[in-house]
Amino acid sequence: MKTLLALLVMTLLAPRLEAQEARRRWEMQRQIRLDKFDQVLPQAMRAYGIDMWIVAVKENHTDPLWEDLGRGYVSGVGYYVFTDRGSERIERAALGPSGYLVEQAGAYDIFASASTLAAFVKERNPRRIGVNMSDEIGPADGLSHTMFQHLVKTIGEPYASRLVSAERVVSEFRSRRVASEIVAFGEAAGIAIQLAERALSNEVITTGKTTLEDVAWWLQDRLLERGLGSEFDMPSIYVTGPEGIVATSSPRIIQPGDVMMIDWGVQLMNFGTDVKRVAYVLKPGELVPPKSIQAAFDKAIAVRDVLKKAIKPGVRADATMKAMDAALRAAGYGVIEFNRPNADDKTDVVYGFHPVGNTGHDIGPSLTTWQPLQTTFELHRQHMFSFEYFAYTPIPEWGGKKLRIPIEDDAILMEYGIQFLHPANYRLLVVK
Repeated sequence: MKTLLALLVMTLLAPRLEAQEARRRWEMQRQIRLDKFDQVLPQAMRAYGIDMWIVAVKENHTDPLWEDLGRGYVSGVGYYVFTDRGSERIERAALGPSGYLVEQAGAYDIFASASTLAAFVKERNPRRIGVNMSDEIGPADGLSHTMFQHLVKTIGEPYASRLVSAERVVSEFRSRRVASEIVAFGEAAGIAIQLAERALSNEVITTGKTTLEDVAWWLQDRLLERGLGSEFDMPSIYVTGPEGIVATSSPRIIQPGDVMMIDWGVQLMNFGTDVKRVAYVLKPGELVPPKSIQAAFDKAIAVRDVLKKAIKPGVRADATMKAMDAALRAAGYGVIEFNRPNADDKTDVVYGFHPVGNTGHDIGPSLTTWQPLQTTFELHRQHMFSFEYFAYTPIPEWGGKKLRIPIEDDAILMEYGIQFLHPANYRLLVVK
């Protein structure tokens, strides 16, 4: 009888508990939005001379910033309009977007029909109107060609001629983080690390039976259980050998002697993480990894302190990359292009410190070669990025060919340097 009563109570409480978690996540995103609208948005718009920022959306075709701006149901077309009217606070209007989530959040001053846009713009008479168009920054390029044409026709002249790219406003708005964002991202990153380390263990792996794709699907199931998303689609579970990557998330069976890696991210509350972990699969009779494999991992970890010291706020990203290269060479490392190690006895390093935050590859200053525009941005405090690099160390048993050890943790740049948003990797995991 007691068991039946307990089950009944659990059944009655389950929907309420689920609703509480949904509300908790919404309230965290609400707090983030309020803080960013109050403290970050005015700086971002004024730094680049944008008097009005219009984010246009269609039903079933939302902008990449839809979550950031508060969601809302849109029938036909809608606009989020932000106007600098000279006071400390940027005026915020939702013209078209409606519904509980956006209306109850307290972030917008004005709710009105999308049909009021032309009169709204005319009354405020902005000199420069930012819209989401960008050659290189995806989240700042949400305005489709047809929506641009629609916007030009709707607001008419002289305002149509005042439309400019808002890519720097978007970059600043997203990459300048408030405290609640750091808390939320840290929660997501912590989950990613916990699950990654469980995945590379005997909880999931039976050597000689479990496949790489089995591990990836185990991770996907854990995300489903917890109401989370996968940042990079299928988690990358791969094996690296003397010739490089052997297989990734495939039917290949995990074997003794494999050096395994996981590269993935978790989506939670409009944030996406990007982390890696490394494991060695013991051979019969081995109690610990071979000295050469452990030494390669230890050398990879030692690179972290060298790179940390070269990164400071207030310096352009491209100048910082030159300082990082110089620091690596001074410490005795080779500086190489990706996956092109030198044929010598040094440990070679290549890095890709891309922004993280609302996505695993986000916007803002970038210490990479594949985000050229963002390397011209200045590093600022509370900028979140992936502390990602690859260290290649020769392995005697491989005839001197180099083992690639990937290290990736999510970090934040503070006044005195780099801090990590979760426990940074420091140990080579072992699968028995």
